[in-house]
Amino acid sequence: MLTTVSFSYCDENVHRFAYHPKVPRAQLFTAVAMSSSVSKSYRNSKNAIIDYCTKLSIKPHSIQVQLAEKTLREAPMAVMLGAPEVLHLGQSLIRLIKAKKVLDIGTFTGASALAWSIAVPEDGRVLSVDISHENLNKFGLALIDSVTDLRKKIDFKLGKALEVLDALIDSGECQQWDFAFIDADKENYVNYYERCLQLLRPGGVILVDNALWNGKVTEEEMDEETQAIDALNRQVFNDERVDNVLMNLGDGVNLVFKK
Repeated sequence: MLTTVSFSYCDENVHRFAYHPKVPRAQLFTAVAMSSSVSKSYRNSKNAIIDYCTKLSIKPHSIQVQLAEKTLREAPMAVMLGAPEVLHLGQSLIRLIKAKKVLDIGTFTGASALAWSIAVPEDGRVLSVDISHENLNKFGLALIDSVTDLRKKIDFKLGKALEVLDALIDSGECQQWDFAFIDADKENYVNYYERCLQLLRPGGVILVDNALWNGKVTEEEMDEETQAIDALNRQVFNDERVDNVLMNLGDGVNLVFKK
């Protein structure tokens, strides 16, 4: 469960969305979670090394900065925003494997789908699935719609992700997709992983977010969400169909390569 979170915004400090040359520094904000009990995607870093790495790695599209700013300032559950370094890693992987068809499990305000639309080629497709479009409609859709060359690549699908994935499998889409990003309800992480693995081609990549869950996966006492994440991490490690790298990036990512 996410607890109430307070945010402070700093327009002059180094932001983990590294500065875009056309975006004034004053437009960039930092979200600071005031409750240590929150497990989250977007994490404010106090680590100078992490800040240095992200500052010299990420060159976001101006619309990404606008969407992040609006989400962090206005969305009640802004901590669900994907960490910029995780989205940047996903974009790099998409370009590396020349992905054209991307599955995005968990839409929120649309930041991850937007990131993938930037990375895929002109004829690329991003299918973003969520059980609710409330946050997308309130905070993200108008901004994304304003960039038509990116918006045309994205299909925002309203519905239960497992049902959507099962429908793709039933319609003959197995091994037709290139990349999948999983960032939705944690209890179904294993189920999402298994479906996405069927849908991905050999050489495809699955990027699982929140794989460390604010460090809770290392604790002896785990709640149901943490148990589900830990179970997936262990399943992936023992899965002969894949190779993986579990990384301490953002809130943890499990990078999975289908053989």
